[in-house]
Amino acid sequence: MNLLNKIGLCAGFAAAMLWSGDSFAQNLQSVTNYASRHDELLARQSHIGEQIRLEETEQYANLLYEECEPEPDIYTEGWESGLVNSYKNAVVPDRAVIDVRDFVMPCPGIVTSPYGYRPRFRRMHKGVDLRAAIGDTIYAAFDGKVRLTKYERGGYGYYVIVRHTNGLETVYGHLSKFLVHPDETVKAGTPIALSGNTGRSFGPHLHFETRFMGYAINPAAIFDFENQTIRDEEYTFDKRTFEDAPGYNRSSRTYARKSSVSRRNSYKSGGSKATYKIRRGDNLGTIAAIHGTTVAKLCKLNGISKNSKIQAGKVLRVK
Repeated sequence: MNLLNKIGLCAGFAAAMLWSGDSFAQNLQSVTNYASRHDELLARQSHIGEQIRLEETEQYANLLYEECEPEPDIYTEGWESGLVNSYKNAVVPDRAVIDVRDFVMPCPGIVTSPYGYRPRFRRMHKGVDLRAAIGDTIYAAFDGKVRLTKYERGGYGYYVIVRHTNGLETVYGHLSKFLVHPDETVKAGTPIALSGNTGRSFGPHLHFETRFMGYAINPAAIFDFENQTIRDEEYTFDKRTFEDAPGYNRSSRTYARKSSVSRRNSYKSGGSKATYKIRRGDNLGTIAAIHGTTVAKLCKLNGISKNSKIQAGKVLRVK
C-alpha cells in the first residue's frame, strides 16, 4: 500500500471515529434529556395518598354496598327452597320469647350493609353484611346443630344454616370454606366456616341472617353490632315488628345507619373507658376487637392467661 493510500485510510478511519463519537455523544445527550423530562413529569404528579382519602374510599364502598342487588331469599326463592325452608307448612306463632343470652358474634366486622328494603331492586336485604376478609373465621352465634352446608351460585354462594336450641336459625353466606358438616352439633363460638367472596358478592364479606321459623328477623334487633354484644337477654319475636330495629323507619322501610367515619371510630376505639364490664357471650377475642387491642395486652393488663375463663359481670381493664 503506497503512502497516499495509507494517508487516505487513516483519514477515513479518523472521520469514522469522529462520526461515531459524535453519534454516541448525541445518544448520551438524548438519554439525559429524556431522564430530565421524565423527572419533571414525575415532579408534577400528586402523591397518591393525597388523592385517595379513607373517608372517600369508604363512602364509595358504601355506595357499592347500597347499589348491590340483594341475594334471592333462599327460604322462598332459592333453587332448593323446598329443602331449605323446612317451616313452609308450619304454624308460626304471632309472638315468641327467645333466649339469646349465650351468644357469640359471628365475626367482629362492622356492618357494611344493613337489613332492609332496597327500592331500586324492589327486594328486601334479609340479613346484614359484616366486613370480613377472605379466610377470616366465622363462628356459630348460638348452640345448635348444622342443618345445611350448600352452594347457591346466584346468591349466597357457599352457605351454612345452623338450627339453634333457642328456636332461631342463622344463615352465613358467601363463604370460602366449610369447617362443619350437616347434623354436626356446635356450641356458640364454634368455628363453622371461613369467610369469602362466593356467589353474588361485591367483595369479601359475611352475609348473616337470623330466622325464626323461616321469618327473616332484622339481626340488628337482636345484636348490637357496634358494641359487639346483644341488645337484651331475650328477644321477643312479633309478626308485626320482626323487621324493626333501632333506627328502622317502618313507613319508608329503610334502616338509618351511622356515617362510615363514626362507625369506624367507634369500632376502633371501643369508647373512651379504661374498663369494660363483661357481658354474657363475651370472650377475650371479641372484647379485644371492639377496644382496638389484642388478647395478649388484655391478659397482661389483667394478670390472666388467654385460656382464663371470664365471667359475666366482672370488670376487665382494657386500657
